[in-house]
Amino acid sequence: MGGHEAAPTHIPVLMAQTLDGLRVVEQGTYLDGTFGRGGHARAVLSRLGEGGRLLVMDKDPEAIAEAERLAAADGRVRVRQASFAGLADWSETEGGLDGILLDLGVSSPQLDVAGRGFSFMQDGPLDMRMDPDSGQSVAEWLAQADEREIADVLFEYGEERQSRRIARAIVARRGEVPLTRTAELAELVARCIGRSEPGKHPATRTFQALRIFINRELQDLEAGLAAAHACLRPGGRLAVISFHSLEDRRVKQFMAGKAKAPPADRRLPQLDTFVPSLKLIGGAQRADAAELSANPRARSAVLRVAERLA
Repeated sequence: MGGHEAAPTHIPVLMAQTLDGLRVVEQGTYLDGTFGRGGHARAVLSRLGEGGRLLVMDKDPEAIAEAERLAAADGRVRVRQASFAGLADWSETEGGLDGILLDLGVSSPQLDVAGRGFSFMQDGPLDMRMDPDSGQSVAEWLAQADEREIADVLFEYGEERQSRRIARAIVARRGEVPLTRTAELAELVARCIGRSEPGKHPATRTFQALRIFINRELQDLEAGLAAAHACLRPGGRLAVISFHSLEDRRVKQFMAGKAKAPPADRRLPQLDTFVPSLKLIGGAQRADAAELSANPRARSAVLRVAERLA
């Protein structure tokens, strides 16, 4: 990273397991749908030969600026600023892909820069958009959403049991003064909930829920998994790293649904023979003790890998 100011670092999680899972072939075409700061992407690139290609996508303009620096230095790299949900619409993917990596959630630079508004640990504008140039910020949405909508989002995307109480407090507070800062929201939630789980800030679930909702993360994930399945060549691998159960459940169900026949109902006639289109490669993989000591943020990471069948 250039310049004199120390840039926020991002340590890629489950690096060795991800590279093993992708099983990079030298002349293959690979897509990293969540470039971030490019840790995984550079590792894939280092295994590609001259005829190999690396396609990278991200919604975040800062991630894209970093990706474009990589592309300027290496002609095998192509870059597109967009959600991986639309990976099948990119002309570069038309010929098929040998591997796709999706590393879900927020990157460390997004969390560590207060101005992005993702963190309840430091004060910043209440934004949370992966692409700050499009869509509504969290502050804008909270200013006009009704109490029930807010409660539903906190419960559905944060599994927050106190969702109604928090929503009521947000609506009461904005009647007096708009909520515009992360510290204001974190403090309001902490007052609502009181004590939380040991080692977990009371606002963790609320911030997770609002971030997932405002960035359409689960809708993008479902569309992206379907697009990845459509674009993988036979033998190509899909590797997905999730950071919470809402994501991991969808990834697990998607992969299993393409790999295993649904349980038969003896009362119904069997119309079609199930033909699997994915093969599961191992089970859920998690960080080992050495990685956890070096990078505590890896503690919730889960990797799942599947291979496209002919």
